[in-house]
Amino acid sequence: MDRKLANRKLIRGLLIMTACSFAFGWALIPLYDLLCRAAGIGNAEAKDGVARVQEAVDPNREITVEFLASPASVGSYEFRPKAASMRVHPGKLYDTEFYAKNLTASASVAQAVPSISPSGTFKYFHKTECFCFSPQKFASGEGRDMPVRFIVDPQLPANVDKLTLAYTFFDTTQSATAGNSR
Repeated sequence: MDRKLANRKLIRGLLIMTACSFAFGWALIPLYDLLCRAAGIGNAEAKDGVARVQEAVDPNREITVEFLASPASVGSYEFRPKAASMRVHPGKLYDTEFYAKNLTASASVAQAVPSISPSGTFKYFHKTECFCFSPQKFASGEGRDMPVRFIVDPQLPANVDKLTLAYTFFDTTQSATAGNSR
C-alpha cells in the first residue's frame, strides 16, 4: 500500500514537472523577444512588419552613422560595408549597402545579426529594409551587394551625434539544411 502511494506521488510530481517544463518552453519565445528588444539586438522591427517612424526631416541636425561588419569565426565569407560612414539628417530615409561573398566551394546560407551603439539608441534607429531580416543563400563563390534602408528618429537625444550599426555575419548552412531535412 505504501508503495502505491509513493508511486502516485512520484507520477504526480513528474507530471507537474513535465507541465512546468512545457509551459516554460512556450514562455521562452516572448521572453526572448523582450530581451532582444531591451538589448537592441535581433530583428524585432522585421517581426513588427512596419517601420514605426515616418519621414519628418530635421534639417538643422546632422549625425554620423558608422557601418561595421565582421564575419563570425566559423564560416568563410568576405563581408564589409560599401561605405564606412555617412552623415544623415534625423527623420530622412537613407540607403546603404553591404557586400558579402561566399568564399567556399559549396552553396551556403548566412544570417546577419545587427547591433546599434551606443547602447540604448536602438529604439531611434529604424530599418525599413535589411538583408538581416532573413537568411541569405549564396551559391559557391557568389558575392552580392545587400541593401539596408533606414531612418534615424528625430527624437534621438541631442547629446548623441554618432551611431554605429554593426553586423556579425554567421554561417547558418548546417542549421538551415537540418531544418529542411525534417
